[in-house]
Amino acid sequence: MSRFIQKSWCKEISEEEKYSLLTDIIEEYENNESNLIQVLHMAQAIFGFLPYKVQSFIAEKMDLPISKVSGVVTFYSFFSTKPKGEYTISVCLGTACYVRGGKKIIERLKELLRIDVGETTKDLKFSLQVKRCIGACGLAPAMSINDKVYKRVNPNKIQQILKEYE
Repeated sequence: MSRFIQKSWCKEISEEEKYSLLTDIIEEYENNESNLIQVLHMAQAIFGFLPYKVQSFIAEKMDLPISKVSGVVTFYSFFSTKPKGEYTISVCLGTACYVRGGKKIIERLKELLRIDVGETTKDLKFSLQVKRCIGACGLAPAMSINDKVYKRVNPNKIQQILKEYE
């Protein structure tokens, strides 16, 4: 069951149920330190991010020092200690996108969303990040929102693109 955790389902269960599910997962992985990364992935799927409270819970249940758990969480970029938005906006800053105005795309998004790169809007709707390449070099500058890629983006189009997600 733990391998089929869905974000939408986890939003609907109580915090107590989330911790119960996490306990089951840790037991399923036999409290083994070599399974810490898998447990952290599952915990992030359940909670949406890995705050100190969740890290501490995992450390206690797996009989590990909190420094070990926190060290793994902060080392790998795919783990987050802060909540992420429903939609992740990734702006390409690879060579082609950078040269064709990728920086202007970021500046406009920062202005419209009132956040910086690496931050999430207060309503938890959008997170903003930079990518080195999203594979649309011939149609630069490009950005993506979750899995949808937008090509030949210019600052004037961004507000219209964001309206699709309201």
